[in-house]
Amino acid sequence: MLRIREAFSPSLVLLACLTVALLAGCHALELQWPRFRSQSPEPEPSEAKATRLIGDVALISGRHQVEVEGVGLVVGLPGTGSDPPPGVYRAMLLEEMRKRGVPHPDKLLARSDTALVIVRGIIRPGMRKGDRFDLELRVPGRSQTKSLRGGYLLETRLTEKAVVGGAVHQGRLMALGAGPVMVDPAADAAQGEMARRGRVLGGGVTVRGYSVGLMLRPEFQNVAYSAQVGHAINQRFHLYNRGVKENMAVPKNDEWIELRIHPRYKHNVQRYLQVVRSIALKETAVQRAARLDLLQRRLLDRATAPAAALELEAIGHEAVPVLLRGLESDDPEVRFYAAEALAYLDHEHSGRAAPVLAQVARSDPVLRPLALAALSSMNTAESYEQLRQLLDVRSAQTRYGAFRALWAMNRHDPLVRGQLLNKQFYLHVLPTTGPRMIHLARSFRPEIVLFGADQEFPTPLLLEAGKHILVKAPPGGPVSVSRFAPGKPVEKRQVSPKVVEVIRAVAELGGTYPDVVEMFQQAASKKLLPEGSRLEIDALPRGLPAEEDFPAESTSRRAWSPWPSLFGSPRTRPSWFPSAPQSSPSGGSSSSNNPWWRRWVEALRGS
Repeated sequence: MLRIREAFSPSLVLLACLTVALLAGCHALELQWPRFRSQSPEPEPSEAKATRLIGDVALISGRHQVEVEGVGLVVGLPGTGSDPPPGVYRAMLLEEMRKRGVPHPDKLLARSDTALVIVRGIIRPGMRKGDRFDLELRVPGRSQTKSLRGGYLLETRLTEKAVVGGAVHQGRLMALGAGPVMVDPAADAAQGEMARRGRVLGGGVTVRGYSVGLMLRPEFQNVAYSAQVGHAINQRFHLYNRGVKENMAVPKNDEWIELRIHPRYKHNVQRYLQVVRSIALKETAVQRAARLDLLQRRLLDRATAPAAALELEAIGHEAVPVLLRGLESDDPEVRFYAAEALAYLDHEHSGRAAPVLAQVARSDPVLRPLALAALSSMNTAESYEQLRQLLDVRSAQTRYGAFRALWAMNRHDPLVRGQLLNKQFYLHVLPTTGPRMIHLARSFRPEIVLFGADQEFPTPLLLEAGKHILVKAPPGGPVSVSRFAPGKPVEKRQVSPKVVEVIRAVAELGGTYPDVVEMFQQAASKKLLPEGSRLEIDALPRGLPAEEDFPAESTSRRAWSPWPSLFGSPRTRPSWFPSAPQSSPSGGSSSSNNPWWRRWVEALRGS
């Protein structure tokens, strides 16, 4: 008995009782709720496993802009050039001139009407062979050149640049550059560096395309995944050329898929890339229905609407009913993001987005560039009419933004086609009913846009158009446009005071775009602009309100859609534009050393 009592000590008895009670309790629970024994409980539809998107298995390659550079020669200067000092730039230019068979290159460089310049430009992702871009010129620091005004940049080879081992190496030939140099009209020789810098609008021409593509992450690099990604993209994006389907994605090997830019996104490549990353890799009908339900709830929430709209855009036509519900939201930002996504879909109901986008362009300076770009992508009667009406509003940014959107939609449309003058710049005359305005471009392409066809210079009039052309008129008399050149007879044109006729006369006499810009700058400073008109230069929608904008919501708000190249590259984006969070909403981290756009794009995947 003693041994038995020792074997069954109080602690052992207590443990046994607890074990029996626990087993009995579990048995009771099993009888009452037998589904607790299930190994994987049935989830609610909204909690189903997230669909794997292309962005989960691949990264965009080639989304960076490429900086190209070359050493060029500006000629035709009015004695403000100089012989460049010895150095690497002089040696490079002399070598290039010898390759081109230029006789006595040293003597040409020594002339006072020539100047060595460093030429730089930016090639954006998705640019094709023959596309144009702006060039920036600057005189090297030790040069004695005083001004580039009135000069012409001879054809210059522009190559990629790379720094290896502390030395600069030239890469592939990417573009050629040439054209008349435009210097800030406010600059002169006494103002130093301002006059030694210039621009050639649209002077760069690409000689090869700049492709973009997808690089599979290391753990997904195999032929099967490459083919699956390509198939998913081509299901969503393709074209028909004479009845033959053309794919946008071409798998090249087990890690690289080449992407063609869909024409609808030609002025918003970054948006196209983000939409591609949001395409489902593989998804059943049940999963698609569950995801659409989830995205609808996210779209109607202002905080998650931008990312949800992009993912709905990636789904395509099946997402149209959800986007149409977003148009009915009481929140103006939700309506905008739904309308923006709907605009990029080629669907019969896409036209319903046009009035929403036009209203945003009128009233919201933060979202205005995005709204105008979306309208230009639609190419429908509804969007055309809305843009046409925006040409008559008060805001210069909205009016010129609408003009550029119409030009991007169809540059051959008679309303915006314009006339090429002197084979150098375009003149556009718009029969608008709003306030008169003269707009001069300082980027993208050399163009003059007259808002109001009946504008006339007041008389008497005395203006200079460059160094050789004089515009003069007596009180109430006709305008005489004269060209003076050493050793040549004076050439004259007599026209009416109409602005259109004066511009054409200057061009007929060999005036360049910089010459015309200088003429209008003088007219503005002398108060000789047409009555009731104003001069605007590069009034691009920047996402910031101008003085003329009506009181709007606080500009501390942020526009989270990808930035359209139609209104400048990301390099010229306003400094207030937000950087992305350091961590993506999905939990992934991103290095603070990454460019702002990479962190921003990653953050768009959804919060």
